[in-house]
Amino acid sequence: MSAKYIGIMEEIKDQLAKGTLISGSKLPSVRQLSEKFSCSKNTVIKAYNELEKEHFIYSVPKSGYYVVNEFQSCENKKNAIDFLSAGPDKDVIPYIEFQHCINQAIDTYKEELFTYSDQQGLYSLRVELMKYLQSLQVFTNPERLFVVSGSQQALNLLVSMPFPNGKNNILIEQPTYFGFIESAIIHKPTTFGIDLTMDGIDLDRLEYIFRNNDIKFFYIVPRFQNPLGHSYTNMEKKKIVELAEKYDVYLVEDDFLGELDPNLKSDPLFSFNPSGRVIFIKSFSKIFLPGLRVATIVLPELMINNFLRYKFSADFNSSVLSQGALDIYLKSGMINGHIKKIKELYHNKMKLLQEACELLLPEHASFTKPPTGFYLSVFLPEGVTAKQVVNLLRERNIYVDDASRMFLPEYKKENLLRLCISQVNESQIKPGIEQLARCINFIDSRKNYFTQYNHLLF
Repeated sequence: MSAKYIGIMEEIKDQLAKGTLISGSKLPSVRQLSEKFSCSKNTVIKAYNELEKEHFIYSVPKSGYYVVNEFQSCENKKNAIDFLSAGPDKDVIPYIEFQHCINQAIDTYKEELFTYSDQQGLYSLRVELMKYLQSLQVFTNPERLFVVSGSQQALNLLVSMPFPNGKNNILIEQPTYFGFIESAIIHKPTTFGIDLTMDGIDLDRLEYIFRNNDIKFFYIVPRFQNPLGHSYTNMEKKKIVELAEKYDVYLVEDDFLGELDPNLKSDPLFSFNPSGRVIFIKSFSKIFLPGLRVATIVLPELMINNFLRYKFSADFNSSVLSQGALDIYLKSGMINGHIKKIKELYHNKMKLLQEACELLLPEHASFTKPPTGFYLSVFLPEGVTAKQVVNLLRERNIYVDDASRMFLPEYKKENLLRLCISQVNESQIKPGIEQLARCINFIDSRKNYFTQYNHLLF
């Protein structure tokens, strides 16, 4: 194996530093790199394993290796303006409180830590999750709850497993969360899209798709959607549930930011049909601790045994230590104060971001206006691509996300930028948007110059 793996590591790190590889992007396969470097596959695997230990990349079973979303070169990280990273604000993560809960969990669950626990999740945690979900208007029982290793695991399992309706195709909003698109690409179901704007979806179009395309389930993010920040009204949610019931379609509801909703009368899709048409997923990665890797899914009784089988094949059971610590944290009631704090924080950040966009972005660029949440999207002028803006801003140590990966190929748009407010400092929001506006104007003026120049020539 020699030291060739070090050369592979250095090349990948160099591409990360230069921005040739961006966060979330997939790395070349082991076979491709072994051919490129004329080395064994074991050498490449060694390089990837070392990069994973250093938290530059991460692996997805049966998929490959990906760049860690929070990657930034160490020398630039301190002064960066980060509209890219989507984890919770590091300044409000309850490290000390949760450390206490972990220590207590080690004492409380020491026997379970060294044995196989309940495959469905610690029963005591499922009871606490049941109580917690009631604050989100999700009323169920512990027997229908599963603890999963993050919402991504739940989504990946749902894509791959058969449903009681016997159908095979999937419908998603366009654009949507790129992790779901990756699961669809890997498992290869026929996947349809439906256009989403801040005005919602065309419900007539939705009914047409439900009626004619053998839809197994519709994956929907009802509140503060990634990447647009869109939220449905209760009337729209009720209609969507009615259509799903009429055409025997399941709804997979990803309510990852529901706690931030300032509208106390806003209900989840689940509340309109709690008996089993809606599958509800609640992650703690964005509102609490991403590294906890704990989420919960509420399933119809018909699907429990089958989901248990698929979950067993993936990882047998989720981390008992994480489950025990979350159980103690929920029982303590400390999460209530945490939610109150982050609700105000993210609302204020989103308000600052929208004010800056309104004031500074050029007239020929538009942006979405969610009341809160993590995400706001900018639609760039014609002829200005998100990739161009991302690369230009990276040179200025400003990080934004090209949302083209959040579309199916036939829906792809190259002019959509996603801005995330969760980890950017409030004082950096306006300067960051000033630089974004300058980049848009620069690229746009250069485009116009070449258009006029070509016109004179021809």
